[in-house]
Amino acid sequence: QVQLVESGGGLVQPGGSLRLSCAALGSIFGINAAAWYRQAPGKERELVAVITSGGSTNYADSVKGRFTISRDNAKNTVYLQMNSLKPEDTAVYYCNAGIRVSRFSEHNYWGQGTQVTVSS
Repeated sequence: QVQLVESGGGLVQPGGSLRLSCAALGSIFGINAAAWYRQAPGKERELVAVITSGGSTNYADSVKGRFTISRDNAKNTVYLQMNSLKPEDTAVYYCNAGIRVSRFSEHNYWGQGTQVTVSS
């Protein structure tokens, strides 16, 4: 069974850093495009960062210059390095990825979410 497992969330003070990880587990052929989303209480889920299979990236304006999305294809893992964190970054962060489950088939998966709280 294929699943995305996130880790790395927690409580951090404003200005601090966290690195989130998203590992694809199970019998897979690899990850195509992947993204991080977040959802704050009472708000809709929003796209934070995207990385293509070729490594191109794109970011929401609110996190540009502070967050970096990256990938390790050998480990089937996607990361989100978050620096200069602000209280408004507080949210549940979700990983989403297109997983190659066979040579010619891709399915979309979501992780379970990891809580990030920025507070003094």
